[in-house]
Amino acid sequence: MNDEQMAVIMPLIIFGGEAKSSAIEAIQAAKAGDFDKADERIKAANGEEVEVSIYMVHAQDHLMTGIAFVDLAKEIIALYKVIKG
Repeated sequence: MNDEQMAVIMPLIIFGGEAKSSAIEAIQAAKAGDFDKADERIKAANGEEVEVSIYMVHAQDHLMTGIAFVDLAKEIIALYKVIKG
């Protein structure tokens, strides 16, 4: 892997990890009844979109995990809103 590929891949790995962390924080905020914070953390988790190429399999895995956690967090937050109404 060359330096140019690494320069693209590393931010994707970092972005995926940060998205997952923000999604978890959103779930925790919703659980505590702080829906404004939950919505803010979901917005942070969405961040910016990045293009993924075939050479970025590991980075794509992190990115997709982050995206999946954001989607899951949205659903869990909606459930907490109903429960804590």
